[in-house]
Amino acid sequence: MDVTIFERSHRVLAKVEISGGGRCNCTNSFAEVRDLSEVYPRGHRLMKRLFNVFDYRKAYEWFEQQGVLLVTQEDQCVFPKAQDSHVIINCFLSLARQYQIQIVTGRKIQHLEEVQDYDYVAVTTGGSPKGEGLKWLSDMGHEIVSPVPSLFTVQIQDSSLTALMGTVVEHVSVMIPSTKFRANGPLLITHWGMSGPAILKLSSYAARHLAEQRYRMPLSVNWVEKTDAEIQAMLYESTARFSAKQLSTLNPFGLPQRLWEYFLMKTLGGRTMRWGELSKKDVNRLVNVLTNDTYQTAGRAPFKDEFVTCGGVSLKSINPSTLESRHVPNLYFAGEVLDIDGITGGFNFQAAWTTAYAVASSIAKKVL
Repeated sequence: MDVTIFERSHRVLAKVEISGGGRCNCTNSFAEVRDLSEVYPRGHRLMKRLFNVFDYRKAYEWFEQQGVLLVTQEDQCVFPKAQDSHVIINCFLSLARQYQIQIVTGRKIQHLEEVQDYDYVAVTTGGSPKGEGLKWLSDMGHEIVSPVPSLFTVQIQDSSLTALMGTVVEHVSVMIPSTKFRANGPLLITHWGMSGPAILKLSSYAARHLAEQRYRMPLSVNWVEKTDAEIQAMLYESTARFSAKQLSTLNPFGLPQRLWEYFLMKTLGGRTMRWGELSKKDVNRLVNVLTNDTYQTAGRAPFKDEFVTCGGVSLKSINPSTLESRHVPNLYFAGEVLDIDGITGGFNFQAAWTTAYAVASSIAKKVL
């Protein structure tokens, strides 16, 4: 077959290049995933079906067969052993040269008539946050699920909090009060608010809800991932065992020191106290700030850092086995243009590899 890739920008694989801080988190071991709905808020049923064709294990094997050695981190994220996204890029470009695939950059396709000389067309244009880029597909009868951003950080206008920028807490739980949306993992305090895997996962789970709220809603943080009763017991134990010690010099929860001092200022008003001087009301205030510390968000991060779009071509508009359009014969879809998206951790790239393999296999079967 003669294959041509039309790329809107002036170079291919730019998203791969910058992903994972330039290292490319290309998949995940899925060792800690009990159900695909945990990591694919949209499209998990289709992904389960397609994993029978090409899953994360096969993706791992495929890359290593191409000479790209991989390593799995403790958090189950998979990266190239070289810790450089360019080995992934070079792998694809090398194969494109080997199979004489033509790559045309700076070319935006806006209608099927532009590629009418081709027998098969695969649309892999990625997310379209504003939606206009999907109009040509809706004009052909495809149902479009309204796209909104996913995987973003949040802005919090609290100078006392943002003064702690750079502070990382490895294990927190975050949630949106009065909803079912919650996530856990590391959290990073930034100069604009909060970031890190816990926040990114929450933004993925709650993408549509957050868009409806215009990204202004309460956000609750459990900084220690323990219950009120557990924290209360630990605090009373400290008051008994370390009654003569200053509160600021003894941090029983292993939190970053600057953050612990921030909590003491927030709950005790900067009073210099010993553990034995804590009143019941003081203990309750500390319990509340450690397990239910609530902030008001002021929007998404003040720059366009979202990597993923929730929404796209509805899965009702495609054949779930072949990913071929139900409206236009020999038109296929793969990747983020579909209404499939995952949380942070390599799951979105895995969806790209899986759907791309399914499309290529479907076309190959027709040709053969």
